[in-house]
Amino acid sequence: VQLQASGGGLVQAGDSLRLSCTASGLTFSSYNMGWFRQAPGKEGEFVAGIHFAGRSTRYADSVNGRFTISRDNAKSTVSLEMNNLKPGDTGVYICAATQGSYYYLLPLHEYEYGGRGTQVTVSS
Repeated sequence: VQLQASGGGLVQAGDSLRLSCTASGLTFSSYNMGWFRQAPGKEGEFVAGIHFAGRSTRYADSVNGRFTISRDNAKSTVSLEMNNLKPGDTGVYICAATQGSYYYLLPLHEYEYGGRGTQVTVSS
């Protein structure tokens, strides 16, 4: 199984970025997907998640209203549109897959699969 995230970069506060994650080696449409943010020396923090059929989405309070998660099961991709970025959004963004029902409550290490992530750096 591979989860390849892309789209990160160095931006200024207030800018936007769109992250993408392409999955292979699993039945993508059977997995709830999550985006986690990991800062140096810290555990991954749940940022956003989406139901395997797209029936629900969940967001961390810190990003609600600024970030939007979406998926395309035909292309085995999940995306994260990030607007009005803030320095606190800095970190490695990791996409992960789980068949757990409460995907928005699970920590990253309890997801079945996780990718290597893409770095997002927001300068003030």
